[in-house]
Amino acid sequence: MNLAIRLVLLSPFLLSPFLLSPLIFAQSLVAASSADTRFEELATDYVDEMPALSPVGATQIGDHRFDDQLDDVSAGSRAAEAAFIRRYQSRLAGIDRGQLTPANQVDFALLSHQLESNLWELEELKPWAWNPLRYTGLTGGAIYSLVARDFAPLEKRLTHVTARLEGMPRLLEQVRATLVPKLVPEVYAQTAVRQNRGLLSILDYMVKPHLDVLSEDQRKRLESAISTATQAVESHQTWLEEELLPNAAGDFRAGAERYDRKLAFSLHTPLSRTELKKRSEAEFDRIRDEMYRVSRTIYLKQYPLAELPDEPDEALKQVVIRAALEVAYRDRPQKGEIVATAKAQLQQATDFVRRHELVTVPDDPVEVIIMPEFARGVSIAYCDSPGPLDTGQKTFYAISPIPESWTDEQTLSFLREYNVYSMQDLTVHEAMPGHYLQLAHSGRYPSTLRAVLQSGTFIEGWAVYAEQLMVDAGYNGDDPRQKLIALKWLLRSVTNALMDQAIHVEGMTRDQAMKLMVEGGFQEEREAALKWTRAQLGFTQLSTYLVGYLEHRDLRREVEATWGDSFEPKTYHDRLLSFGSPPVQFVRALLLDLPIPE
Repeated sequence: MNLAIRLVLLSPFLLSPFLLSPLIFAQSLVAASSADTRFEELATDYVDEMPALSPVGATQIGDHRFDDQLDDVSAGSRAAEAAFIRRYQSRLAGIDRGQLTPANQVDFALLSHQLESNLWELEELKPWAWNPLRYTGLTGGAIYSLVARDFAPLEKRLTHVTARLEGMPRLLEQVRATLVPKLVPEVYAQTAVRQNRGLLSILDYMVKPHLDVLSEDQRKRLESAISTATQAVESHQTWLEEELLPNAAGDFRAGAERYDRKLAFSLHTPLSRTELKKRSEAEFDRIRDEMYRVSRTIYLKQYPLAELPDEPDEALKQVVIRAALEVAYRDRPQKGEIVATAKAQLQQATDFVRRHELVTVPDDPVEVIIMPEFARGVSIAYCDSPGPLDTGQKTFYAISPIPESWTDEQTLSFLREYNVYSMQDLTVHEAMPGHYLQLAHSGRYPSTLRAVLQSGTFIEGWAVYAEQLMVDAGYNGDDPRQKLIALKWLLRSVTNALMDQAIHVEGMTRDQAMKLMVEGGFQEEREAALKWTRAQLGFTQLSTYLVGYLEHRDLRREVEATWGDSFEPKTYHDRLLSFGSPPVQFVRALLLDLPIPE
């Protein structure tokens, strides 16, 4: 950073020069410059050294120096990671954060927080011993991340696939030596059994069709590696089914101490579990009241002679909302049309955002795909954006297909939940102007460190905020059915947060969770059943949606009040998204020129 930019960032000193003598003022500039230089060197070193801890993770963020390697998940590797973390904590401790520019103060806080979080997970939470899904994601991601995007010639990427497949027996042997069956919760073991063979589907559909691009020797080596890896995966499948699953005896519930500690790391806000519950309960009541008001419009269109009070009791509110939702559920895609529906809606949403000038639309490529098998069983859809170092690569909006094993009743339940209005909301959330758009903006921020340390709470919160932004702007013809479904999805974020802590701290049962989701949140049985599974397979992440949304909503209201008549949505959204993806509290400080939070 050059001196001219530093002078702009240090403008408070310039506005009050009489507070400092010329000598002291000059010394302060030198100190700040020295601190910034040291921190920027540290950040560069971290981004350069950190990817070696996980070669698969390195590929996913766009660092391709280790594409021919697989992760080491042994005790020695964990010891090396702990030493790495402590070394960088020591280096950070030698830098005076108060001497940094605001932008570097944010990155300092993010790195400090991440290092503390990583060390806690490594040495206290220890998911490496009880979470087999870390490893199904690792093996599947090792190959998928090499073949999904065209970041290098296909021949070169396939040679790296070969090397990683040759290392699969070693990796899976380490996994079996690392997992402690008595600590693994049964639901984790069950999900791992379903996901493990996902690697083989990647080989069948994304690797084998391209063997002809290789030379004869390369092809033979890859075919041999595929055979080796297939045998290793099948042997691991046998172990999962015959050793891990029968002996899985861990408790999936986190407990108050672990939950609270991870919640603080996940949210990176001052919000406590108690405060979150209080706000969640208030939002639960507010959104259901709003759903009744919208539902009354739909109901009276169907039954114009009905008399519906402004302030109904809970029983009438429930009946009217359900009746209005039934009207929305009539419009649903066919079983095999979910991906095609999402593609059409993505274009529709993109055109709407541009036409209404809500936020600048990037020209980064995006594609709707069927979710890879190794990633299924946790959520219905996700946004897979390119890593911060993979510029110009595609974003994938992935949707899970309806399982063939489902009954007609289960399939109908799913399609009612993911009716065309829900699909609109899903597409807004995952793609436009949700995750795809926001992460494309985020990728343009110049700090690679900030991109690597992005906040899930900011990202998920923006996507939920985007859902409400679109319906408030009249998306889908200002149809009240779309607004009702968007409110139902917002209510889902609330029940997620309520259920997250209720399950892991308060002992909520499946029946209680299903009642909250189905009766309180109006979710269909299939959606609620899938969410129950997801809630067991992790904790605190389900709270990020609501917390992030509330922070985005609160920030917009504050900026509107501060900017007054000069407030303009597109300008606000572009500036909001220009800082990357740090927690909202840091974006607030940067937007409003406030002190950077500790």
